[in-house]
Amino acid sequence: MSSEQAQVAQLGARIAEDGALVQRLVVSYDEAESREVTLSAELDATQARLAADRQAQARATATLRGLALTSYMGGAGAGTATTLFDTRNVTTLAARQQYAQVATAQFGNAIDAVEVDAGRTQSSEAQLRAAQAQAAAGVQQLSAARGAAQAALVRDDSLLSQAQGNLQVLLAAQAAQRAAAAKIAEQAMAVQAAAAAAAAHPVTVTLHPSPGTYADPLRGLNALTPERIDQGVDYSGYGPVYALGDGVVLSTVNAGWPGGTFISYRLADGPAGGLVVYVAEDIDPVVTVGQAVDAGTVLGLVYEGPDGIETGWADPSGNGVSMANDAGQFSGANSTVFGASFSRLLASVGAPPGVAQNEPPTGTLPPGWPAL
Repeated sequence: MSSEQAQVAQLGARIAEDGALVQRLVVSYDEAESREVTLSAELDATQARLAADRQAQARATATLRGLALTSYMGGAGAGTATTLFDTRNVTTLAARQQYAQVATAQFGNAIDAVEVDAGRTQSSEAQLRAAQAQAAAGVQQLSAARGAAQAALVRDDSLLSQAQGNLQVLLAAQAAQRAAAAKIAEQAMAVQAAAAAAAAHPVTVTLHPSPGTYADPLRGLNALTPERIDQGVDYSGYGPVYALGDGVVLSTVNAGWPGGTFISYRLADGPAGGLVVYVAEDIDPVVTVGQAVDAGTVLGLVYEGPDGIETGWADPSGNGVSMANDAGQFSGANSTVFGASFSRLLASVGAPPGVAQNEPPTGTLPPGWPAL
């Protein structure tokens, strides 16, 4: 389990790193996108200035044309006028002596300033376009990086969920093992306590049963308390449980019963000869399958567990099923006719009868069942 815990810790740390990376990329992406927007706005402003400069240059050129026309009308050379009307030679004219003949020095300086400003604006436009292209490329790269980081975060989160699920399964299995071990230890301590209590407070019973007679099987229990009649009869207490009479042991364990104990034996004689008796739940068996018993034989030691014991009529096979269950009489908490029959038998040999949950009890006895 330590490796699974280490894996969960590593995945948690990696997810934290991925999350921080995604946050940094989101901030960088937002900054780059803002930078691109700013550059676009600056480019728009520069283009507007360039357009204005071009309009100013056009107006200056128109003025030059007017001056050239005036000069021509005043007697200037035709060649000079023709040159002035050619818009392709404005820059050349600004540098030549002919320009001074048709325009004042102040006007020439203005035209020069317009041309310089237009050149500077065009250079700014080119620089801004390059910066805008670089910013757009940066935004695309950051967008791709952010997508990859988010995908990694989702993948790591899925792996973490899977690892945590595996860890929970292991923890649950360990908890179940600890609970089972604790229950086994508790049962062992209860058996020891019952044996010690029985030794400290022995029940002296002198019994010489005659063949075919029955005796109280609960006579050795300390703090014996009758409880409900259901499939059989429930009791609480601790100490030894005896056989009812002569018989042969058919089983001692069955996992379907609380505590895993189900001691069954077939009566050899007496009024119920041939029928099978069981005692189950919080009892530690001391007999073995096939062992012959009589009313003086201890079947097992009852310990103070959570369920107490139950005793009654079992299926003839002794396989862990009660007669009441076979007949479909028991629904979880009701008194059955088989439980009531065994309660009367116990009362007839001196044991306290069980407590009925309903009258009459559920079901009917099969034909020929002994009246006990």
